[in-house]
Amino acid sequence: MTENPIIVALDVPSAAEAREIVNRLGPAIGFYKVGLELFAAEGPDFVKELVAQGKRVFVDLKMYDIHETVKRAAASVAALGASLLTVHASPQVVRAAKEGTAGSGLKILAVTVLTSFDQDDLEDIGVAGRTVAEQVQWLAGKAIEAGADGLVCSPLEVERLRALCGPGTILLVPGVRSAGADRGDQKRVATPAEAMRRGATYLVVGREITRAADPTAAAARIMAAIKETV
Repeated sequence: MTENPIIVALDVPSAAEAREIVNRLGPAIGFYKVGLELFAAEGPDFVKELVAQGKRVFVDLKMYDIHETVKRAAASVAALGASLLTVHASPQVVRAAKEGTAGSGLKILAVTVLTSFDQDDLEDIGVAGRTVAEQVQWLAGKAIEAGADGLVCSPLEVERLRALCGPGTILLVPGVRSAGADRGDQKRVATPAEAMRRGATYLVVGREITRAADPTAAAARIMAAIKETV
C-alpha cells in the first residue's frame, strides 16, 4: 500500500455541507466521492472546486444509457478533472464510457451488484439461477473484457475478483464498516482492514468519518487498523 486508500463519501445535499467536511479533514484525506445527491444539487462546479484544491474526485453516477449519451456524459466528467467514474457493467455502456474518455486520465469503474443488494433483492429483479457472488463475477468478467479499468465490489467479493482480474485492476470497495460501526443500508460488509487484506485498491467510507465528532481522528483510526493488518 503506497497511498491512503480511503475515499470519503460526501453524501450530503449541498456544497456548503461538503466543504465543511473537506475543510475539517484538511490534508488527512485527498480523495472524495461525489455521488448522485451532491452532483444533482451542485453539478460539475463542485467537482472542479475540489480538483482545484488538489483533491482527487470519484464521480459516482452509475451511468446507464444509450451509447452516445454515455460517451458524451463521460467525456464531460473527464473534462472536470475527475479521477474515477462509475458506469453499469453492461459491456455496451463500458465501451461507450471508455470511448468518451479516451486520452484522459479518468478511469472507468463498472458497478456489478449494488452492495445494498442481497440474494432476495437479486431474485426480486428476475436474476434466477445465480448467487450474488456468481452474478458479480459474471458481470465483472463482461465489464473487464469491454475495457473497464476496474470494478466496484463488496468486501465479500474482492478477494475472488482480485484473483480473477489480476493486480492491475482497480477494485473499489464500499460497504466497509469498522467493528461495531452502524451498517446503515449496506448488507454485504467487512471491516476496512479485511477489505484491504483481501485485495481492495480503494475503500469508500462515509458516515463513520463524516458524522464523527472528530472526522480526522476517525480517519486516522481506520488507517491505523489497515496498517496493522496489511
